[in-house]
Amino acid sequence: MISPEAAAAEAALLDQAEIDATQMRQTTGEYPDLTIDDAYVIQAAWQEIKLARGEALIGHKIGLTSRAMQASMNITTPDSGFLTDKMVFGPDTQLTAAGFCDPKLEVELAFVLANDLSGADLSVDDILDATQYVVPAIELIAARSYRRDPDSGRTRTVVDTIADNAANAGIIMGLDQVAPRDIDLRWVSALGSRNGVIEETGVAAGVLGHPARGIAWLARRYHEQGLTLEKGQVILAGSFTRPIDIRPGDDFHFDYGPMGAFGLEFT
Repeated sequence: MISPEAAAAEAALLDQAEIDATQMRQTTGEYPDLTIDDAYVIQAAWQEIKLARGEALIGHKIGLTSRAMQASMNITTPDSGFLTDKMVFGPDTQLTAAGFCDPKLEVELAFVLANDLSGADLSVDDILDATQYVVPAIELIAARSYRRDPDSGRTRTVVDTIADNAANAGIIMGLDQVAPRDIDLRWVSALGSRNGVIEETGVAAGVLGHPARGIAWLARRYHEQGLTLEKGQVILAGSFTRPIDIRPGDDFHFDYGPMGAFGLEFT
């Protein structure tokens, strides 16, 4: 297992890469035998760095929830990362593309918890019971370590991604909130447009058959570690589209039909 000192050092490199918006070498390039558990240790060390400088933990993200994405990473389970208050951006806002490492956008739903959530065998109904409301959300993802190493051509692995906070860089939430049982969440759909052209469409059932199932997975993983998803936290349930590339000057629009629409612009 990676030592606490090595994990903290790697987390500091990832943190600096994010601050500088300059990609770094892959974590597994330095530690080729790193496991997924080791990657979560590095991720936790990075979370501690952010909290120590005054950021507040406000939730978690779940990724790799579709079968296609899991197959591309040669895994059979999702992954997860953390969200802090500094990662939250408002809808219809303007961001700078150069401020992020190889940024992309993914279309998701976010669940805001009404109660603490923990357990080894939670159902979709358990998740819905614990949810205050669901809101359309876009995840801003980034790769602080190279997706493909410029020297070796090596592609980064799921271990690299998990160490890199599961590629999370931010969350943009819409303003339209819905109670978790007011609609069938499986059938929430969205259109993702860039500069007036629809780039991606999807339906929320693409997330493990129901977007709440990823949250059940995360609660179970945390339960095994003696941790709890807490009341008031935001949980990004997983993307039901492919990532959309971001370029300077891009103007995005996300339409969730009855659940509302919002935009996002990049300079």
